[in-house]
Amino acid sequence: MTSKVQYKGNLRTECTHMKSGSVVSTDAPLNNNGNGALFSPTDLVATSLASCMITVMGIKADQSGISFNKVQAEVLKSIKSNPRRISEVKVKIEIDENWSTKEREIMERTGLTCPVAQSLHPDVIQNISFVYK
Repeated sequence: MTSKVQYKGNLRTECTHMKSGSVVSTDAPLNNNGNGALFSPTDLVATSLASCMITVMGIKADQSGISFNKVQAEVLKSIKSNPRRISEVKVKIEIDENWSTKEREIMERTGLTCPVAQSLHPDVIQNISFVYK
């Protein structure tokens, strides 16, 4: 079992990672009858895209001897209705590393092909940008 999800009342869940015991709680968003006090489930989907991209880029950096210390991402999720669903995830990955053109190509391709990116429905627009500082 990967995780256990418990309903805690008030449109809130508690998600426990079985191997580590790590806990993430979710809340329904303000625009869907919730308090918006925590990540919503769709926030986690969008955020997981950026987290997965950075994780696989970190793996590739370790394997390739590429510096990977100053990387972060900003995420913006858009929702459509009828049916309510994620329509677009914008991820801006900010990189403050002196990568060569070849290293940039390797790292960007790695991020763009992460497992979460490959798992999202094709109707979900993945608007990804890489910004070098």
